[in-house]
Amino acid sequence: MTNLSQVAPEFVEKVILVGNPNVGKSVIFGRLTGRYVNVSNYPGTTVEITRGEVRDRGRLIEVIDTPGVYSLHPMSEDERVTRDILMSEPGSAVLQVCDAKNLRRSLMITAQLSEMGLPIVVVVNMVDEARERGVMPKIEKLSEEIGVPVLGTVAVRGKGTDRMLSLLPEARPACVRIDYGELVECAVSEMEKLIPDDSPIGQRAIALMLLSGDDSLSAWLATAISENRIREMNDVRNGLVARMGENIAYHVNQKRIQWTERLLVRMGIEASGPPSNGMAQRFGRWAMDPVYGVPVLLAVLLIAYGFVGAFGAGTLVDLLQNRLFGDALIPAVKRVADAIIPWEIVRDFLIGDYGVISMALSYAVAIVLPIVGTFFFFFGVLEDSGYLPRLAVMVDRIFKRIGCNGKAVLPLVLGLGCDTMATLTARILETRKERLIVTLLLALGIPCSAQLGVILGMLGGVGLTASVIWFAIVVGTIVLVGFLASKVLPGDSSDFIMEIPPIRFPQIGNLIVKTMARIEWYLREAVPLFVVGTVLLFVADRTGALAVIERVSQPLIVRLLDLPPKTAGVFLIGFLRRDYGAAGLYRMAQGGMLTHVQVLVSLVTMTLFIPCLANFLVIIKEHGLKVAIGMALFIFPFAILVGAVLNFAIRHLGIAL
Repeated sequence: MTNLSQVAPEFVEKVILVGNPNVGKSVIFGRLTGRYVNVSNYPGTTVEITRGEVRDRGRLIEVIDTPGVYSLHPMSEDERVTRDILMSEPGSAVLQVCDAKNLRRSLMITAQLSEMGLPIVVVVNMVDEARERGVMPKIEKLSEEIGVPVLGTVAVRGKGTDRMLSLLPEARPACVRIDYGELVECAVSEMEKLIPDDSPIGQRAIALMLLSGDDSLSAWLATAISENRIREMNDVRNGLVARMGENIAYHVNQKRIQWTERLLVRMGIEASGPPSNGMAQRFGRWAMDPVYGVPVLLAVLLIAYGFVGAFGAGTLVDLLQNRLFGDALIPAVKRVADAIIPWEIVRDFLIGDYGVISMALSYAVAIVLPIVGTFFFFFGVLEDSGYLPRLAVMVDRIFKRIGCNGKAVLPLVLGLGCDTMATLTARILETRKERLIVTLLLALGIPCSAQLGVILGMLGGVGLTASVIWFAIVVGTIVLVGFLASKVLPGDSSDFIMEIPPIRFPQIGNLIVKTMARIEWYLREAVPLFVVGTVLLFVADRTGALAVIERVSQPLIVRLLDLPPKTAGVFLIGFLRRDYGAAGLYRMAQGGMLTHVQVLVSLVTMTLFIPCLANFLVIIKEHGLKVAIGMALFIFPFAILVGAVLNFAIRHLGIAL
């Protein structure tokens, strides 16, 4: 498949996928394009947009997959990005994907797309599940009611998806007209006169957004409309507020709900049928239960640890790191370098202690890639099965205490695979405050799978008491810091709104497509960070800065933590590679250089230590240099302080390990 950048001038058509979360948009995107082509952040946001391409009967079509939304009157960054894409891609057709079991939410989007005047084709997905529940909509009747082509599909099995492209030429604006009452309609008419005729979406839609108090349109207004007209618009809205109060958005939403309910009654769908009582649905209910959900979670984590920790971090890492890189690639490169490169500094740059091949690529490809690859696959299973939303529901009350909602558990669970990847997935949280809290907690107290394996191995050699103390301190620290951060950081937390899909058996084809797409993204986005970090360390080593850092940090490590001087170098290496830092402690313990107390103190300090260099660089990428430095300046002394307090408490309270 050709790269988008090479063929962009040839595009004759664009299709934008729009729909609620968990309606199958990504599956339909995969069916249309065959694979993910280009995943990037929408400008000025942390929201990812996926673009693909497909050829159909001589037409080259660009397909844009937008974030799942509940409304096009933005209440979150995802919703604002989707609305902005619709405004910034004139002439595009909209493929609205709906859940056949829950047309209510989808029809709210249909009404707003109609007011935007955009040509649409409606895809009613998961019709097999709707038939099972007895709520299957009449496709022909729905098409007649809203005046656009409607297609029923079962995307995961490919049923009906082959007809989507052939319907695109028939895309047209829906014939939906909702009466919002005399006061609102009069204000809409006045507002429409002030909006340019060449607006990217319908004037009625823009008028309703502005009357509802949508401040996210300010940037567009400043470029498209004169200041005098903006003042007139404000006067129109203020006049409506004086008559109706500030609940205009609520009034508009209620009118849309009433229209939706009347349409569903005309179609003979008055209420959702009861969910299936099969084993899958019973499991779905157990997974959300505050009591039964705990053993379900433990079972899921155990399976994840076996697949990611044992198979990915064990078998695959051994195969790539020891066999491919250790026994074959690095020795071969060393022989070639010794033979043809006369400069020692160049040879060291390639295969020395801080070499691009021996360290950066070895780490990125031989250690992290198999771990994140297996984790991506397992995470895809959790996504497609419908378990993750249930986990978020189960822990929502706990996460409210630290200024987040249940969605925050998803990147934190991902952090047990790789904190670097998990930091990027914090984008699923709606507010900047929530993303900062989760990023801080990931950097502070979530050990990656490679590091966690070494830690658990060392704790097993010390005893159960040490394991319980380590776990209690790490979890307690996460809760405490999260709670304090929620009080200190400005901003509000978002409401917890999450669609709960039915439990399904994942389709292997979809899992492979998603896993390969994420691996492709990792190779493109993350691997260069490892190279940059290694080059920085190489320069620091050559200039002597590395030795200076070790000498400066030794008194702190020795006096406060009562650890051997060599531990300073281990912590420093841990900043580059967390698993190497833990492995360095493991070798010291095996060599009899650490007592049981020193093992526990060093492991607690290492767990709470500054995140690895790759994670630090990703924090810079996501939140800026100032935030990353601020987190590092907090985490480093905090980790040392916790280790010092633990060391003092054990030695003076007589705790036996």
